[in-house]
Amino acid sequence: MNFKKFLLPVALLAAFSFALAGCDGGSGSIQAKEIKIGATAGPHAEVVEAVAKEAKKQNLNIKVVEFSDYITPDKALASGDIDLVSYQHKPFMENFNKQNKTNLVAIGNTILMRMGIYSDKIKDIKDLPEGGIVAIPNDPTNGGRGLALLQRAGVIKLKDGVGFKATPADVVDNPKHLQFKELEAAQLPRSLTDVDAAVITMNYVMSAGLDVKKQGIFLEPKDEPLAVMILAVDGKNKDNPTYKKVADIFHSDGVKQFIAEKYKGTIVPAE
Repeated sequence: MNFKKFLLPVALLAAFSFALAGCDGGSGSIQAKEIKIGATAGPHAEVVEAVAKEAKKQNLNIKVVEFSDYITPDKALASGDIDLVSYQHKPFMENFNKQNKTNLVAIGNTILMRMGIYSDKIKDIKDLPEGGIVAIPNDPTNGGRGLALLQRAGVIKLKDGVGFKATPADVVDNPKHLQFKELEAAQLPRSLTDVDAAVITMNYVMSAGLDVKKQGIFLEPKDEPLAVMILAVDGKNKDNPTYKKVADIFHSDGVKQFIAEKYKGTIVPAE
């Protein structure tokens, strides 16, 4: 008998068995590759944690990597340190790509964080009084977004083409002669006792404990690009079936239930 021919397959089989044993999670199953998802601390990370719990049911192992700023997660994704990110809207990602010559792409929508118009004095946007005071964020991005929302609500008209770069000086039609009070975004919820309405981003709605159903009188539509948060991946991995499966889990019943119970309408699943 040729023992060399016999021993080689046995050695290979033993090596393969050892490799399997090294991947074993202690229950006889092979551990899934760890998928690192970057998210900013707070709601984004909390939702990804809920996704991770649901993913385990499909033998997907997700690790949430928390960040405290809005730039580092995309940099970590572009460098390959993490696999996915969940914290931004598409315009932000596209601007990051332009500024950094990267190729991040969206593979799914996650949650909606809509800017809204809130009031403790009226229940309908149409009831804004003549000469009423409306507070808006004083930073350029959200201030323009707030004015665009007021235009969408039908109470003012802006100069053509200004979009989210609008300032109060760009208001060309103001039938009710509304007065605009520009405040720091964090102060807007507290201003509701002094103004007729305030345009507030969802993160400050949440931190202030405002009730969207009772105090919200007009919200951005569900398809507003700045309100729709996305799951992003490096472009070279956009067709990765495992990552697409993760994107689907954001829309699972378990995650939807978590969002409904945790955020009570301030954050809702994106379509």
